[in-house]
Amino acid sequence: MNVIERIEHWGDAHHPRWLDVLRIALGILIFLKGVTFLSDTESLRRLIEMTHIQIYTWGVIHYIAFAHLVGGILIALGLLTRVAIAFQLPVLIGAVFLVNITSGLSFLNSELWISVLVLALLMVFFVTGSGPYSLDHQMRGRRG
Repeated sequence: MNVIERIEHWGDAHHPRWLDVLRIALGILIFLKGVTFLSDTESLRRLIEMTHIQIYTWGVIHYIAFAHLVGGILIALGLLTRVAIAFQLPVLIGAVFLVNITSGLSFLNSELWISVLVLALLMVFFVTGSGPYSLDHQMRGRRG
């Protein structure tokens, strides 16, 4: 058994049910953040340009919106949770270390704290998995 299979087995064995409620709420929050990105792309473009990274701004905007919309739904449903989280991690790492730090590291920067909290929760669910109240668990039960 390799390391990834052991982590997955440990996460499935040690998953309290209240964590599923938190996973569903996190997925909904990420989905709603994707909706706000689509509704206000101009402010997101300004945020990305403030970081002085010379990459394709619109490509990044589309990746973030797609990752949040699709990933949020997948995380909320508990379907391919670890894959959806893997697509979210670069977005949240960029939000914490590139975008929010340019606004300043202070206790008043609420966007920074929300991004840090979401990043921490994504790491938790990347290890623990989707849990018993998920489509992944339902599909595993029908196969076995």
